[in-house]
Amino acid sequence: MIPSKAGCWAAGLRMDGAVADPASSPSLYLDACATTPLSPEALGAMEEVWRNAWGNPSSLHAFGVAAAERLEHSRMDLALDLGADPEEVMWCSGGSEAIQTALLGSAATLEPGRLLISAVEHPATEAAAAVLTRQGWQVDRLPVDRQGLLCLENLEPLLEPPTRLVSLIWGQSEVGSVQPVNTVGRLCRQRGIRLHVDAVQILGHALIDWGSLPVDLLSGAAHKLQGPRGIGMLLVRKGLALEPLIGGVQERGRRGGTEPVALAAGFAAALRVCQTRLQAHGGVDPLASLRDGLWQTLLALPGVELLGPEPADAGRRLPHHLSLLVRTGQGRTIPGRALVRALDRRGLACSSGAACSARRPSPPGQESSAAGASPVLMAMGYSPEESVAGLRLSFGPWLKAEDLATVPETIAQAITEVEGFLGP
Repeated sequence: MIPSKAGCWAAGLRMDGAVADPASSPSLYLDACATTPLSPEALGAMEEVWRNAWGNPSSLHAFGVAAAERLEHSRMDLALDLGADPEEVMWCSGGSEAIQTALLGSAATLEPGRLLISAVEHPATEAAAAVLTRQGWQVDRLPVDRQGLLCLENLEPLLEPPTRLVSLIWGQSEVGSVQPVNTVGRLCRQRGIRLHVDAVQILGHALIDWGSLPVDLLSGAAHKLQGPRGIGMLLVRKGLALEPLIGGVQERGRRGGTEPVALAAGFAAALRVCQTRLQAHGGVDPLASLRDGLWQTLLALPGVELLGPEPADAGRRLPHHLSLLVRTGQGRTIPGRALVRALDRRGLACSSGAACSARRPSPPGQESSAAGASPVLMAMGYSPEESVAGLRLSFGPWLKAEDLATVPETIAQAITEVEGFLGP
């Protein structure tokens, strides 16, 4: 039976809408940058497809035609919300595949040269960079400052030949920094350099107008904005050559495999809800005020420091994101993973670092002597000991201010617990 509600809501709801056992399930979910509960609108769109358009969209009979029509309807809806042409929307399995298709698919159409990425990229970008290095590409990393923002004074020399491809994470999931994509894009356009932007954390939290962006490829994932896991998208500028990673006739020859019609419908429906919410608030994500209210109360906790840009600096930090570094009274950093476990025992779900990097090795040149140290924090100039101490709280529209009232006390209790284990 298809459930009528989905997700781990702030009230502690199970998939069937019943109250979850607090001993086995968190009652407060503050990990939206990792994944989000499915919205009712996305679930409803998927249920409609499963019931009425479940055929293979490549089949010529009526069942296939119904599925193909529903798939293209979802493509058109998503394109409309992003200011793109439907032909520019390519479905894929998620953000990681979209990123790797953008980079490896682009590189296959270009002469080997230099790939430029930032020092705080997603593991999928680092993985693609490693493949290109083995294929004869040079990979350079643009440094960032203490807030995780690009050091733009280093950019222009790195855009000189042999740079042919640039990939940039727009919103950094671990520390919340938002990079100046338009500035980088204009410089790339002037030099004829192809630019891919990882918009996985931006999509659904800012209005995107693909038509005005100086970007050639843009990746996103449904599950970060209350859509289903298992589907992402890559916007591909018209006329741009791209070799598929998976051969086949689907997606205009850019990505083989039977398209997930229901997941596409859920993605489009989830994005529409986000767009409607943003438009109702003048293009500003209302989660920013929720986040800011919590941050003001957390400031009172001893030993708590901000990681990344100031929340008040709206254009430079993700609106639904807060990241902290916590120290003991003696100035010793408290491991973020220990805090996450202590908070989970108290019914609060959050993260230490990015979910996709929890088990990854450090990139070349960023190896750390501290087990579990974040390559992102290391790149920002934090010590190995400090780089294990990140704590991320990220927010979604299922939350209200009253849901967060006990968070400072809960965090204070968790800090006291972990301090006791650490000893003097």
